[in-house]
Amino acid sequence: MKKRYNRAMIIETTQKLKEVCHSFQRRPYMTIDTEFIREKTFYPVLCLVQIANEREAYCIDPLAKDMDLTPLFDLLQDKNVVKVFHAARQDIEIFYHLTGHVPSPLFDTQIGAMVLGYGENVSYQQLVHAYTGITLDKSQRFTDWSRRPLTSLQEAYGLCDVTHLCVIYEKMQKELKKTNRFSWLETELSVLNDPQTYDPDESHLLTKIRTHLTKPLPVHVYEQLYIWRENKAKEKNRPRRHILKDDILTELAALHPTTLEKLSEMRGLPQNYERSSQATELIAVIQKAVADDPALYTKKIKKRELKPSQKNLMELLKLLLNIVADQERVASRLIADTDDLILLIQDEKNARCLKDWRRDLFGEKALKLKSGHLSFGYDPVKRAVCLIESQ
Repeated sequence: MKKRYNRAMIIETTQKLKEVCHSFQRRPYMTIDTEFIREKTFYPVLCLVQIANEREAYCIDPLAKDMDLTPLFDLLQDKNVVKVFHAARQDIEIFYHLTGHVPSPLFDTQIGAMVLGYGENVSYQQLVHAYTGITLDKSQRFTDWSRRPLTSLQEAYGLCDVTHLCVIYEKMQKELKKTNRFSWLETELSVLNDPQTYDPDESHLLTKIRTHLTKPLPVHVYEQLYIWRENKAKEKNRPRRHILKDDILTELAALHPTTLEKLSEMRGLPQNYERSSQATELIAVIQKAVADDPALYTKKIKKRELKPSQKNLMELLKLLLNIVADQERVASRLIADTDDLILLIQDEKNARCLKDWRRDLFGEKALKLKSGHLSFGYDPVKRAVCLIESQ
């Protein structure tokens, strides 16, 4: 049944926001989306908030004069109202840095789509078409949301991002109940609920680092420079690339210059960069990293490396993962990622794919593959790779 909503309305006063939030408190869920800009800042600048439930839909203007978003922030913490997002991480990051809290309870339709076999990172546009048959007009996606007044096209675009989400959420709940896959969401949603996702400390930040560097010292220097850049970007509220671009960060780690003179010989840095206070800080970080005891980092880095025979096993595990994900109609990343497979090879007791529903779905088969009791074959009738179990 097609839902009917009030005409597009921009909430520009705190009093109106209070009234709307009070109304939303009486509904079981709300859908929510944001529009923001962050081209010149580390932290996103919130420009618009769209909210809806099965009866009402509004755009909230955070930039309106004297607007106080406290009623909205309180609503986001109401335990009786589920907050429904699509691809929630950036939206939640905004609210976390504004309030210090993660909206709760929450649901992410992108994660729900992964569980239900729509693939990894499915777009909102794709889900809307899959659940409603409607093709969205995304022409307003890259407009300047900080300019006022908003156009009618921007308002309509904003509301579409939450009204269709109501339909998707309601239908998705029925599908998850029918397939008994609600528990499959828990791990991914727990990541969204964790404040470390939006403001990681150094230990959590290190787990996010990916680099093609392989030698222990350059990797260690890269990690320390990465942490320094992150803190500097936060301090100045500037994009990371404005502090140091990724390729320069990698080159600095590979060469690890320990003096300003050697730094001045590097290409890619701004002219006279070695004379800046930032350069002095950077050299101090590199000097400290180079002086660190190799025992602190060498073992940790070598653990990530796979032996040639293990690399072959990794390829077989990836094939098995793709087959299982295809058969069970679930995104492979939800079952295991590359780090999970490395753990499965090197440290079984801590492998995520040997726990909960993942073990039944994939983990047991992976163990049989490792022990030689599972192999691959080819089914000429189905024209597909198949699994062959042996005793």
